[in-house]
Amino acid sequence: MLMALFGKHKKRGTSETMNYGAKLITVAKPQSPISEQFRTVKTNINFMSVDSKVRSLAFTSANISEGKSTVTANVAVAFAQAGKKVLLIDADLHRPTLHQTFDLTNNVGLTTVLTSEADEINMEDVVKPGFVTNLSVLTSGPLPPNPSELLSSNRMKQFLDVAEQHFDLVVLDLAPILEVSDTQALSSHIDGIVFVVRQGVTQKLAVKRAVEMINLSKTRLLGYVLNDVKSGSDGGYGYGYGYGYGYGEESKK
Repeated sequence: MLMALFGKHKKRGTSETMNYGAKLITVAKPQSPISEQFRTVKTNINFMSVDSKVRSLAFTSANISEGKSTVTANVAVAFAQAGKKVLLIDADLHRPTLHQTFDLTNNVGLTTVLTSEADEINMEDVVKPGFVTNLSVLTSGPLPPNPSELLSSNRMKQFLDVAEQHFDLVVLDLAPILEVSDTQALSSHIDGIVFVVRQGVTQKLAVKRAVEMINLSKTRLLGYVLNDVKSGSDGGYGYGYGYGYGYGEESKK
């Protein structure tokens, strides 16, 4: 199943989100059709977690500039607006965006937690309130030289275990899976991944390879979000959601 709606088109292949943060349409215009589509993504994720509870959820893409961080932040907001107590974590330790999106300092964050030698993690020391009720944010912190090692560490697993005790849902923004090894390194610590695809930008072979890598990591692929969906009638762009991703003969063309 795929649903699409239409909105403003962004320039492709830029660092706009990294420099200025993601556009939170779910906050600015909660009644807009695009916000409703993010709520549809939230609902579909809930359906996927009926039989197997999803407490930690990550978003990734094949490559950079495919809308991953914008989708992640808006879906997290949608969950919070629905009454879930949500922790949104910037686990993209190469091109972090959440501190810009929520206008927060980034001198302390996820890397602070993972490099600390403290026996216990005090959430109040590192987690910051977002400007949305029920939403808390953990920025990336200072960028490290060894992101993959940090994200695959026992310290990361322990932190997620603690976070799941304090929040209804933990949402992570991960680096693109074909760019670095971080996503695969972290995959064993999370309950599911949603894959973001940008229409007209993400190549079919890249999607195929990314899904293969997710499957090899034995992480549960909950579905995919197709963004930048172009309407033949008005030339607008928006978001869609699909259950899983199959690549058969059509994807080989």
